[in-house]
Formats: sequence, structure tokens, C-alpha cells
Amino acid sequence: MLSTDNDILKAAEAWRKEGRAVALATVVETWGSAPRPVGSNLVIDEQGNFLGSVSGGCVEGAVVTEALDVIESGKPKMLEFGVADETAWKVGLSCGGTIRVFVEKVE
Repeated sequence: MLSTDNDILKAAEAWRKEGRAVALATVVETWGSAPRPVGSNLVIDEQGNFLGSVSGGCVEGAVVTEALDVIESGKPKMLEFGVADETAWKVGLSCGGTIRVFVEKVE
């Protein structure tokens, strides 16, 4: 069962209070077939632990990897995954669609 958006945001807050470095990934746009709607969240800590979902399949792994970079650099990123992207099959969007995910460090 997926956690609710409220659970995910509460986890981000709790993890920060524990001293963990945290990033929040949010689906900001979808087109075509997309497993999660706009507004879906994934919270990631500096060790790669995560809660929530922005897509599924390998997209999640790619977002976690990018989130670790965001945590380290402090610079937000806009990620896009879709059928026009040569990595679409690798990240699990082989049935069509595009998603844009904004990843930011939580301070």
C-alpha cells in the first residue's frame, strides 16, 4: 500500500528533525499514460531510503539517484521521463506517456 501524501510530508519533516539530509520529489506534469498523478511525492534521505511514489518501476530508482545529487549539491532539478527519451524503456515508460518530476532539497 502506498503512503498518503500527508504521510510522506510528515516523514520528510520527521527525517529532517532526526538530522537526516532530505530531498522531496514531486510529479509536476504528466502526459499520456502515467502511473501516478500530478502532486504525487517521494521523499528520499541521504542514504537512499525513500517513502512514497512518483511513478514505479525504474523511474523511482532514477529519481532516487538524482535526489542524492540534489541533496549533495543543494541545487534542485527538473527531471523528465517519457517515450521520446531513449531511456523510456529502461525506466519503465514503455507503454507511453511522459512525466516531469521536480526534485528539491528540504531545508
